[in-house]
Amino acid sequence: MNILVTGGAGYIGSHVGKKLAEAGYNVIVLDNLSKGHREAVKKGKLLVGDLADTGLLDRILEEEEIQGVIHLAADSLVGESMEKPGKYYRNNVANGLNLLEAMVKNGVKYIVFSSTAAVYGEPEEVPITESHPTHPENTYGESKLFFEKIMKRYDQIHGLKYVSLRYFNAAGADLSGQIGEAHDPETHLIPIVLEKALGIRDKLYIFGTDYPTKDGTCIRDYIHVEDLAAAHILAIEGLAAGLESRIYNLGNGEGYSVKEVIEVAEEVTGKKIEADIRERRAGDPAVLVASSEKIKKELGWQPLYPDLKTIIESAWRWHQGGGFGGND
Repeated sequence: MNILVTGGAGYIGSHVGKKLAEAGYNVIVLDNLSKGHREAVKKGKLLVGDLADTGLLDRILEEEEIQGVIHLAADSLVGESMEKPGKYYRNNVANGLNLLEAMVKNGVKYIVFSSTAAVYGEPEEVPITESHPTHPENTYGESKLFFEKIMKRYDQIHGLKYVSLRYFNAAGADLSGQIGEAHDPETHLIPIVLEKALGIRDKLYIFGTDYPTKDGTCIRDYIHVEDLAAAHILAIEGLAAGLESRIYNLGNGEGYSVKEVIEVAEEVTGKKIEADIRERRAGDPAVLVASSEKIKKELGWQPLYPDLKTIIESAWRWHQGGGFGGND
């Protein structure tokens, strides 16, 4: 099966592409390299280009005889999305629409979409299930929710089948140490903590220690990127086997606080990691934890690396190796 992976040179996309190829799929990666790394594409063919180029999309789907798409290309910084909403609607919605139109034109029937827990907004209950109300509080989450609604309409009208995977906090690195997480700017807690341990970051901040949690800091659900990648393969296989369109959460179902992440990182690195306390950030929920029971029950997905220490150890190996030396 020939699979197009958009955004396949980025953090999650590179892991998905590598795992797909190892499972026997023919992988074609499309990435504009604005955030991704050429070096991250370890398997398959890399085509450099943008989803805004409708002619390119048509040529790729036709010439590469694409049978399914895993769509990860997106802008994903929450703060930036509230400063530049147009950028997020253009890239995450309009460019995604170009992809759907090309799929319809070329008879490609299956798409797995990289969505986000940000579609839910402030949680009304924890753990969060797929039936939880969707009230995104930022443009990023809203852009992803818009695209989910567009896919639902394309299924109704064109029979285009989709699985939308709502990620919680992807973390960790490929267990072989070949690829990992390298963003610029880095906004994710675990790599920020490890950069502090390596001495390449001067300051580490904890935003709020007065939340109604066990130690006063925010709790988040971390899922190993390899487990995340495995879910994409199950989803595309499910669609090819006749699965109807649907939405799944992807998380561990267990949360870890900011202080716990720092403590485990200290254990893994053998270094004292100092953090400064700051005021809460606006819009940070106290607890975000997923229920992933639906995908476990329906597709048989099981996280193989659910414990925080394994996640941080894999990330630490990657960071110690120097990463890509660039931006993701």
